[in-house]
Amino acid sequence: MNIEGTQPYIYVYPFFPKLPSHPGCHITSSRQIQQHVKRIIYDDQVGFIPDTQSWFSEHQCNPTNFGRETRVLILSLSLIGSSLHQKEDSNALCFFFLSLNKLTQNLLGEHPHQSRVTMIQFVLELEWVLSTGQDKQFAWHCSESGQRLGGYRTSAVASGLQFDVETRHVFIGDQSGQVTILKLEQENCTLVTTFRGHTGGVTALCWDPVQRVLFSGSSDHSVIMWDIGGRKGTAIELQGHNDKVQALSYAQHTRQLISCGGDGGIVVWNMDVERQETPEWLDSDSCQKCDQPFFWNFKQMWDSKKIGLRQHHCRKCGKAVCGKCSSKRSPIPLMGFEFEVRVCDSCHEAITDEERAPTATFHDSKHNIVHVHFDATRGWLLTSGTDKVIKLWDMTPVVS
Repeated sequence: MNIEGTQPYIYVYPFFPKLPSHPGCHITSSRQIQQHVKRIIYDDQVGFIPDTQSWFSEHQCNPTNFGRETRVLILSLSLIGSSLHQKEDSNALCFFFLSLNKLTQNLLGEHPHQSRVTMIQFVLELEWVLSTGQDKQFAWHCSESGQRLGGYRTSAVASGLQFDVETRHVFIGDQSGQVTILKLEQENCTLVTTFRGHTGGVTALCWDPVQRVLFSGSSDHSVIMWDIGGRKGTAIELQGHNDKVQALSYAQHTRQLISCGGDGGIVVWNMDVERQETPEWLDSDSCQKCDQPFFWNFKQMWDSKKIGLRQHHCRKCGKAVCGKCSSKRSPIPLMGFEFEVRVCDSCHEAITDEERAPTATFHDSKHNIVHVHFDATRGWLLTSGTDKVIKLWDMTPVVS
């Protein structure tokens, strides 16, 4: 499905589970909100075409959240400064109530952020709307009254947002690579902890409330699984993309993680296996296998009359080794390395064929994905990209 518009981004395409004839709608940065209609194309083949009924917002549409149970669509609208005193753009949060051929609009609060909103989440059970902005502010509002309940300033611009209803913990990932955990009350919040494992900014978060694990995707091409419920600080790294991770989705019933990247890759990870943490890289002035000095170890180089070597690290044991002692490559899927990585010679011999068996499947979407939505009831995965194309995938052969 190709969406023509003046802007390249399709922010969201929510599925409508109780409207089979109108399965979803798309929202673009060209201010258009348009539902799609289910139609029989030919020979009983089903297609989805844009409905003639569409709505145009007065302001530019920013990131969006959709409540499946209530069919409430929450948009952030850019309000462009119109006076000399309002030099920066501000944002308003707005409710859109969707039905078959009707859309009504209510404004939530007034200018909750002083710059563009980056993430929105609607918590139906508490009647809260959570939001983050480029002003480095996290805020939550009452969806009924529109009243601002509280806020917190993050260390960098937030780019990921998840919430656990049971414990009222909010997870905020930012562009510095840090994840912040806050405990929310009705009118205040408490900082629980912060943790960092990515070398690039966090681009996506996904929370599993059953297993109580948090997944974070990053511009460093990796995904990290944080074991929050285990209280042991376990962090499992997953390496399966050649570009930044753009979106994450989790199938709880099969314990499979779906990650989508800027390279167009869709990776389906089997998380129902016992994975291992990657070891910390050890420091040494000489190879921990052959004892050859590294190039900064001038004393040993002088004493042994040998030229210093470049330092490498084995991905399995973490030891500092030279190139000669780590000439082999191998995948280590249980450590998250689906591609071949550097390992020392002794670890290469110890890795069995069973340990090399892949724990993920790889698929090419052939477009730069910016948004993903997975409907577990139907096994459908929807991706939208910078090419203004929406693609609908039947994932039942791999997510089952």
